[in-house]
Amino acid sequence: MSKITFKKPGNFIYPVPAVMVSLKDRSGRTNILTVAWTGTICSDPPMAYISVRKNRGSYPMLRESGEFVINLPDEKLVKALDYCGVRSIATIDKWKEMGLHEEESAMVSAPSIKEAPVSIECKVTQVLPLGSHDMFLAEVVAVRVDEQFIDEKGAFHMDQVGLVAYSHGDYMSLGEKLGSFGYSVRKKPLPVKKQHSRIKKTAEKVNTSAKPTTNRKTSKKKPSSQKPSDKKNRF
Repeated sequence: MSKITFKKPGNFIYPVPAVMVSLKDRSGRTNILTVAWTGTICSDPPMAYISVRKNRGSYPMLRESGEFVINLPDEKLVKALDYCGVRSIATIDKWKEMGLHEEESAMVSAPSIKEAPVSIECKVTQVLPLGSHDMFLAEVVAVRVDEQFIDEKGAFHMDQVGLVAYSHGDYMSLGEKLGSFGYSVRKKPLPVKKQHSRIKKTAEKVNTSAKPTTNRKTSKKKPSSQKPSDKKNRF
């Protein structure tokens, strides 16, 4: 494997979460802001962050209120996710245009997005000026989830939500699960049923690939000489 080095380094840590941040200023005006620079920074106390450009219309609202809600969108909300990132509160009502509804939060004045399966309520503890963005460090004060993803034992199934990610300018659905935390060192073997299921699927794939094909034209594509280029970050 050979690699090239870009002349100017950029943010290549992908994929990342793509979230819809809802907020409210002191006058009662609310808005939705799409953020891709976000994540977990501490487990105890639970803390998260969002990084926002100073020229975004929601920036003054964040500084003034010190509260926000990180709403995790599912695949049905991808259009709204993109729309809220390219339209400004100065010219449009994003709630109305995208058919979204405000929902009262449990611990903050900022509303949650009713249609979002997961809403994480946050209170800002510190603002770090970093350059193009300011980082808003916040404590997570409440988490609210759609009850349809809670089983009879009270466990939340995040894998059933249908979350999306942002990768180098594109919105992506999450793919097949490859493992779970600690699986690389787990000594307990797979249950017999799961082993048989995997063996069967593997055999089916082998049989399918072994079947002869006819009347199929094949062509060799010349390798592209185009070098990868970094897309401009919008968030």
